[in-house]
Amino acid sequence: MDLLLQLIAKKKVSINDVPIMEIIEQYLDYVRQMQDDNLEVSSEFLEMAARLLYIKTVSLLPVHEEAEKLVEELRGELTEYQDCKMVAGKLQNQAKGFEFYARPPEEIEVDMTYTRIHEPFEIFKAYLAAVGKGKRRLPPPIEAFRGIVAHKIVSVSSRIGFIIDKFKSKKKHRFISFFEESESRSEMVATFLALLAMAKAKRIQIDGDGDNTEITLLEGGEESIEIDE
Repeated sequence: MDLLLQLIAKKKVSINDVPIMEIIEQYLDYVRQMQDDNLEVSSEFLEMAARLLYIKTVSLLPVHEEAEKLVEELRGELTEYQDCKMVAGKLQNQAKGFEFYARPPEEIEVDMTYTRIHEPFEIFKAYLAAVGKGKRRLPPPIEAFRGIVAHKIVSVSSRIGFIIDKFKSKKKHRFISFFEESESRSEMVATFLALLAMAKAKRIQIDGDGDNTEITLLEGGEESIEIDE
């Protein structure tokens, strides 16, 4: 950008009036001369040269609307860069009259005494929070697991005893009556398995369907009741 502004300044015209194509040609000649003199050309110069060369190439096409757009973008960037350099120069001139002073660091004594005053309620809340954190480190109480793992385990053999006791009052009962007093799902499942085991051992007879199903106790089963707990 600085080199382009220098080339424009030699024309003694504004950026909007300078023939950009002529400036592009001068810039490319300058970069080629640096390469011929074996001077190290920075990447910024080569990047700008590639950009200007592209603008020049596009301008040679029959329809060069893109070239005109690129030229206007370049004029805008040059104008902004020139304004920034002018403002930076003014700021630099204004700063010349200022002198800066600095003093060496000093050690500062720090009083570590806690001077804040707390209300009793704040102290009580802090105590409760500290106690709560301490409790969180303890294992959960047994009551916390009762709803998860503390279900009552009901054996099939105990439900067989329950069924036999029920038949002491009468020899025939509705199927649903064996489940009416169940306190848990485990108890219902164990009762159902007990009825199946007794039916397999021919100790009971199941008649009917749905709500009308009835269970009758048979006298003297032919097989022993096998229980798969």
